[in-house]
Amino acid sequence: MDGWKAFCGEHLLAADIMELRKLAREDFRNFRVYPGSIHRKDGCCFFMTWDSGRKVLVVYGNGDIAKRFSGSETMAGGDTARICPLTDENCETLRKEFPFTAPISHKGKRITIGLGDRLGLASPAHLRLIQDKDIFPVLAQQSIRELNLTGRTYHDVLNAASWAVFQEGYTQGFGADGDHLKTPEEVDMALDCGFTMITLDCSDHMDNKAAAYDDRTLDEKYAAISLPVREALEGRYLNTEIPLHDGSRLLFEDKEFKRIVLVYLNAISHAVSIWHNTIMKRGKPVDFELSIDETLIPTTPEAHYFVADQLIGKGVEITSLAPKFCGEFQKGIDYIGDKEQFEREFSRHVAIAEHFGYKISIHSGSDKFSIFPIIGEKTHGGYHLKTAGTNWLEAVRTIACKNPALYREMHAFAVEHLNEARKNYHISADLAKVPDISKISDSGLPGLMDQDDARQVLHITYGQILQAKKADGAFRFRDRIYETLNRFEEDYCKALENHIGRHLYRLGIQ
Repeated sequence: MDGWKAFCGEHLLAADIMELRKLAREDFRNFRVYPGSIHRKDGCCFFMTWDSGRKVLVVYGNGDIAKRFSGSETMAGGDTARICPLTDENCETLRKEFPFTAPISHKGKRITIGLGDRLGLASPAHLRLIQDKDIFPVLAQQSIRELNLTGRTYHDVLNAASWAVFQEGYTQGFGADGDHLKTPEEVDMALDCGFTMITLDCSDHMDNKAAAYDDRTLDEKYAAISLPVREALEGRYLNTEIPLHDGSRLLFEDKEFKRIVLVYLNAISHAVSIWHNTIMKRGKPVDFELSIDETLIPTTPEAHYFVADQLIGKGVEITSLAPKFCGEFQKGIDYIGDKEQFEREFSRHVAIAEHFGYKISIHSGSDKFSIFPIIGEKTHGGYHLKTAGTNWLEAVRTIACKNPALYREMHAFAVEHLNEARKNYHISADLAKVPDISKISDSGLPGLMDQDDARQVLHITYGQILQAKKADGAFRFRDRIYETLNRFEEDYCKALENHIGRHLYRLGIQ
């Protein structure tokens, strides 16, 4: 008999829910019923479990609500149990019947953290970690690039988050972020899928060349802007000192002012159009983040102020804004740069965000341990931080620990395909510094995820690894990756809780 069937019986429809969850928790090894997933509604008991090697939703009882979920029926404990696969259709029904499994806006929440999950397996650990903390999790966070590299869809990403929320019984709300979107079509796609946050990447509409224009070219390009636009901008900003409530002041001097206008003016127009013509037409709350961090040069405080002031003046409601900070925010490793300079400049960016009433956003925030205390202190506990790839790396660490043969194959493949992956990500990893794994014992493999060069190589090749196929068309690694992580689910959860927990500790979140 499957473990979950032994859990069924009259007590499921009558006993106290908390007692049922206690029973499931104390004997999880036998029942395989997730304690937090036990809910009752309309005469039925719901829970998530494992059946025939797959995770499923079981609806126990004969209430009409059971028929709204598709699945096969069997008898267990004297009553009918419907075994429902975790399909798109069943997840849509779940969100209707249990609204806490649908994403919501995070407006008004002080600390929000994007917890990008490239495999769809990390959210249970994230929820266990933050359930008693004053953090709003954005569980479904994925960019178009990540979708293409992982072979997933926005439906897959959101559904994985919803099932995780139900599994853990987390009822405090979560968000869904269509990350680094660029076009109206991409924004529409995310909103159609039910995403509640849009991060607009304006890099395609920014003239980064303006930062290096000589004075003559700068004046010529600026003069090409229509006279009414120039006059309006000059009247508001040129040679004007703007005080911030932290005591600092901004000053728009001639040449720098022109550069700011040339770099950002078209990006502002694009963001205004997306907000009014795409997002606002939905008629529902959407958290709107503007990303101006995908550039070659750091965002100056004056440029930050100019962008925000222009957008807000045109009716755009900004929830958060991501400048490009000084130093390097490379994938999967700590901050590279002058921490004292970062602290000075970050403080000014925070002052501007507080001036306008939105949160500062930190992209590529995974593993930036040396500056986390600065972020926690200078924002006074109000910010949005994005993490993603570090969760994949903890999956890789778990595989290295539990399935070393698979890790060795993945490692060799990652090294072979690194140059291909570099087209999508900027990293400083040096293959010459990656240890020779033929000289490392199985027990030493997990430690490679503590070595920056190996860490970055495995970080950015996730797409090549997940999409690789054999000659017969079968996946080379993907199925074995999921099989290993599902088999050692608790080990992966513990690794994530430890690693992301370290993030929270350094940020000052207890």
